[in-house]
Amino acid sequence: MFSKAKDPIAPMPSLAAAPVPPPKRPSRATAPSIISADLIVTGTLVSNGDIQIDGVVDGDVRSVGLVIGEKAEIHGEILAEDITVRGRVIGRIRARKVQLSATSHVEGDILHEAFAVEAGAFFEGNCRHSDNPLGEESRTLPLQGAPASSAPQPVESPRTGLSGLTPMMPSPAE
Repeated sequence: MFSKAKDPIAPMPSLAAAPVPPPKRPSRATAPSIISADLIVTGTLVSNGDIQIDGVVDGDVRSVGLVIGEKAEIHGEILAEDITVRGRVIGRIRARKVQLSATSHVEGDILHEAFAVEAGAFFEGNCRHSDNPLGEESRTLPLQGAPASSAPQPVESPRTGLSGLTPMMPSPAE
């Protein structure tokens, strides 16, 4: 009854022996930077932490984590590890994880590693999976299957050798 038995609480194995992967984002102990609802920003926002946008941003946004509030608007390209869209985005999104909430309105292409869309979300554009959506090479590649632009494109004239705009309609002289 009172015999010597092994201790039922075994010592924990050393954590130093197991390799620990480096964190992708800084500690969440810091508060996110907040663009409040009454603020309009023109220009590029860059943060090594998280940003919460409730106002209007006319420019690009680059951060680790990004939350776009229901009344927020962004007109520009977004690059982030993790994005939650509840408001309006007009522009390209490149992120590892993208979540479009039911209140979101997105017009633009999405390059992602993981993508989730709630019922009721509005999305007009192309989306494409990428193993490295934030990499430099994906910055220059167009999305496959993207519709051709209706805007005039610069081309070299075969007659003059000068660069100009492609006419939208053939001229009567041709």
